Amino acid sequence: MAILEGTAYWASITTPNTTFEPVYTVNLVVDDETANDFASRGHKIKQMDEGPAVILKRKVNGPNGMIRPAPRLMDASKQDVSIAVGNGSKIKVQYNEYSGEGKFGPYKGLDLQAVMITELVPYKNGDGEEFVTDGEEF
Repeated sequence: MAILEGTAYWASITTPNTTFEPVYTVNLVVDDETANDFASRGHKIKQMDEGPAVILKRKVNGPNGMIRPAPRLMDASKQDVSIAVGNGSKIKVQYNEYSGEGKFGPYKGLDLQAVMITELVPYKNGDGEEFVTDGEEF
């Protein structure tokens, strides 16, 4: 397993993204040198406004009905946390690089194992809390 540092965008770490197939994922913006290294090994690099991003994923559903656990999420003190990671957060990601061959040909991927938050940008979820004043219920 290896460690990669960068800036998180569109992170779904403790709760899977269910837009398509349920998956834990993060777009990790890295420097050009790191992005080129991953691209040279056959991994897709997403060009974002913030810079090149390596996409790390862990599918929830495995073979034969297996359910994969969520990646571990921890703070800089290595204490487990259960929070939403906002865009722009600085993180370190532990991952496992894999490859294989399936019915559609060869494939490569980066399995999201664990995430350490070094600088958290709070996630803004649009829950309407800004409308609530002291003593008032929403």
